[in-house]
Amino acid sequence: MKRLVAIGFLVFIPLSIAAEKLEWGALTVFILAALAIVPLAIWLSTATEEVALATGPTIGGLLNALFGNATELIIAIVALRAGLVDIVKASITGTLMANLLLVMGLSMLLGGIRYKEQSFAPVVARVNASSMTVAIAAMLLPAMVIYTSSGVPPAAISKMSVVAAIILILVYGLTLLFSLKTHSYLYEVSQVELGDEKRPSLPLWITVLLIATIGVAFESEIFVGAVEAATADLGLTPLFTGVILLPLVGGAAEYVTAVGVALKNNMDLSVSIALGSSLLVALLVAPVLVLIGQFIGQPMDLNFSLFEVVTVIIAVVIANVISLDGRSNWLEGALLLATYGILGTAFFFHT
Repeated sequence: MKRLVAIGFLVFIPLSIAAEKLEWGALTVFILAALAIVPLAIWLSTATEEVALATGPTIGGLLNALFGNATELIIAIVALRAGLVDIVKASITGTLMANLLLVMGLSMLLGGIRYKEQSFAPVVARVNASSMTVAIAAMLLPAMVIYTSSGVPPAAISKMSVVAAIILILVYGLTLLFSLKTHSYLYEVSQVELGDEKRPSLPLWITVLLIATIGVAFESEIFVGAVEAATADLGLTPLFTGVILLPLVGGAAEYVTAVGVALKNNMDLSVSIALGSSLLVALLVAPVLVLIGQFIGQPMDLNFSLFEVVTVIIAVVIANVISLDGRSNWLEGALLLATYGILGTAFFFHT
């Protein structure tokens, strides 16, 4: 099903290119580029999964861990190069919200309607809760330093962010060591193969992975080039654009996969996708963007607004409370979606 969607949406790639070259308007270019990124993101995700299956559980797990959010990272890097630092920061907040509330909410709601109650290994939720607490501290402290100090120079916040980014990357490396090596037996229940029984062709899927990555980068340039003008035409703020729209475009493949496996009564994998993606964004994607921002001369740091930090804390707390018991039902999914809707509304009206 996912691959059929990807094939059907490929038509938007030439349409988006034509829209940009023929100047059909920023809003049209924005919509077509967003739709063009969806199939490329699906093929990128699928190729990563197939290469992971072909290379074995350890290397495969590492590939999934490192490339699980490649689409979001590519879009963010393109936006960062364009100087859209506020939108990039907002997209980090939005991706965490979407994974913890929207993806898990849809999975639990639809899976719960079909199977009444589903179960999954709570170990993933426990590790996620501990690691996400460290990430939230790194996001909260720069803002608190500014609010509680009498004049903090931007250079100091930048240096603090770089140090925090390096520590977060090291923490992510430790979580990989824990899950893939020293305590891999705890995660065996979540390591479900997504492909066919036949071993995938490694050269074929590496080629698909490279082509999809280049395609996402190309379409991201078109998408980011139109994002400011298009969202201004729609009356949307950069904050709402980054928190809501960008994660929906970049994370489409993960959302489809997570909900699809939940409908197959595999909540282990669904929860693992949602929580693992959140961890990847908080501990790797955000810190890497900070370091890239320093390298290319863009003022990217971990100084998120207090409003953004509070919403992430709300998302993490609610998602952890619901997932720590290792069981889910449709009502818990509805509660997660309701929280996402409330927070999304708050961002819409925030100025």
